[in-house]
Amino acid sequence: MNSLLASRISSLRFFSTSAPRGLKNKVPEYQKLFQEDNGLPVHLKGGTLDAMMYRGTMILSVFGVGLTLFVLFQAASPKKNK
Repeated sequence: MNSLLASRISSLRFFSTSAPRGLKNKVPEYQKLFQEDNGLPVHLKGGTLDAMMYRGTMILSVFGVGLTLFVLFQAASPKKNK
């Protein structure tokens, strides 16, 4: 049982090592970007990609609400007999 516990601890140590030396810490840059007062809401401060994702989400939401209302209206209306 102790050997299983020891192997588990050593595997956790292996995966909990710090990032490789080639990676740069970008957190200070993002902190400056998101903390500057430029009048934009925080969900749009990331740039063009954030704006495109926001608009796409809004379009899909409006389309989903419209489709839901259409299906509810269609289900609530009486069927026409021929």
